[in-house]
Amino acid sequence: MAVDYGDARTGVAISDPDGILAGEAFVIKEWNTGRLAKKLNDIAKQRSVELVVLGLPVNMDGSLGPRAEKSEELSKILKERFGLDVVFVDERRTTYESHRILSEAGRRGKKRKERVDAVAASLILETYLNGIRRNKKPGDE
Repeated sequence: MAVDYGDARTGVAISDPDGILAGEAFVIKEWNTGRLAKKLNDIAKQRSVELVVLGLPVNMDGSLGPRAEKSEELSKILKERFGLDVVFVDERRTTYESHRILSEAGRRGKKRKERVDAVAASLILETYLNGIRRNKKPGDE
């Protein structure tokens, strides 16, 4: 499960059970970090999620800013309070790419704004899954 953490909306994308494809994607509207973490934990339990892939907002120069600190805070809650395994994935440009994808698909205005975080979560998940595939050695299962 990938998470694109935002102040008011958080995108979530779930892979298929084999971890091959990014499948369902949706948005959770929640501004409180603790309540968001609880909702993410509930989703993880319902879907038998083994790993949370959390987008890490890295600045274009590679530095970490206040948004990254918020993601680290969410990660800590997910790990310590709920026992979830969390890994970070650099989410640079995912929101930009999400807007481009939705624009090309003809999504405009409010409909695009409501979907952009879900698409960003899908891109984060695809980045993670592609990285796993690239690092597998022949014969690995």
